[in-house]
Amino acid sequence: MSDVVSRGTVVIDRERCKGCELCVPACPPNVLRMSTARNRTGVPYPELLPGCTGCGACLLVCPDFCFEVFRYEDPLHHPEAP
Repeated sequence: MSDVVSRGTVVIDRERCKGCELCVPACPPNVLRMSTARNRTGVPYPELLPGCTGCGACLLVCPDFCFEVFRYEDPLHHPEAP
């Protein structure tokens, strides 16, 4: 079992999301997926898995400005799920 390294993270404004899903294929490390939960408007929103690089691709494609991107000074290590 190996660690998943995160070099950054994003904060997602779930309530602002309209569920367009543009962010999911735009994510180079493939760490975004649409949730099964829904926001107040009834649409699924993206959720973040470990391994974010903080590249900002999600921020650039999001038409509703749902993402705020942060980079870590030192990468975080997350244990991989069994």
